[in-house]
Amino acid sequence: MTPDPSSVEAFFSQNTSTPIEQLFLPETQDSGVNLWLKRDDLVHDRVSGNKFRKLKYNALHACETGNTRLLSFGGAYSNHIYALAALGAALGFETVGLIRGEELDGDNPTLAFAQQCGMKLHFISRDEYRRKTNPEFIEKLRMQLGDFYLIPEGGTNDKAIRGCAELSREIRSQIDADFLCVACGTGGTIAGLITGADVKTRVLGYPALKGADFLTDEVQSLIPDDNATIWELVHDYHFGGYARINKQLVDFMRIFHQQSGVQLDPIYTAKMLFGVIDMIKNGFFPEGSDVVAIHTGGLQGLDGKRQEMARFLGEL
Repeated sequence: MTPDPSSVEAFFSQNTSTPIEQLFLPETQDSGVNLWLKRDDLVHDRVSGNKFRKLKYNALHACETGNTRLLSFGGAYSNHIYALAALGAALGFETVGLIRGEELDGDNPTLAFAQQCGMKLHFISRDEYRRKTNPEFIEKLRMQLGDFYLIPEGGTNDKAIRGCAELSREIRSQIDADFLCVACGTGGTIAGLITGADVKTRVLGYPALKGADFLTDEVQSLIPDDNATIWELVHDYHFGGYARINKQLVDFMRIFHQQSGVQLDPIYTAKMLFGVIDMIKNGFFPEGSDVVAIHTGGLQGLDGKRQEMARFLGEL
């Protein structure tokens, strides 16, 4: 099986819109703020949320240019690596993952799934990983592995921003939002949202990384110079850093699921929604505002955190 342009196009057009649901939560009911959840976790069961949006135009361009091998970078629990592997299996792309850190073990469901999808994994040191954008390092990889279509870490490039700008416009067609709220990793998703947003809509990003001050410059470099959309990053809800969780976050996820019926992932979306709800309670959003939080998928991240979450819940 090799990727066919019509099949790739059909794959990405099968879910042209995901729903927006209003959330009625006890914590926010007296705030006068309307909280909505964009259910982009429903766009696809494996290539979910922002990864579906980011990979769309990368896969189409790879296919159009005759590239059948996709290579990218990620950590051991990367949503991007998981989604890329699933995409390759669905469409016939060969996929290669350059993974930061130690080799696969039996406790890593993300990488186990990637291998099951046929992804070839190569484990590199953290020093090597820091060179992932170095042209000489990329050329060395081509000499070692053969030719490939390169997709950056997290999928963030101009084609990813194009896909995420479509998400922003899709939301605009569903609701006249005053605020868009999204979790941030590499900055590509929020850059796309800013690019596609109405100028009256304020875009808030919630970094999952601790000490992510650099991300402001990164996002700025990805958006048009004439962009007029007001945006900012909110750095107060990373819960100690990337993939770090605690009892407060786990309790929030459990209660939110009970109240809304929606499952969140502990790496990105749960932290963002915790922050949004906390900011509503503290009066950040003006009364009458329509606030749209975006569920960017990534529920596969639950598998790698189940034991840790169970300890916080007293189930171990």
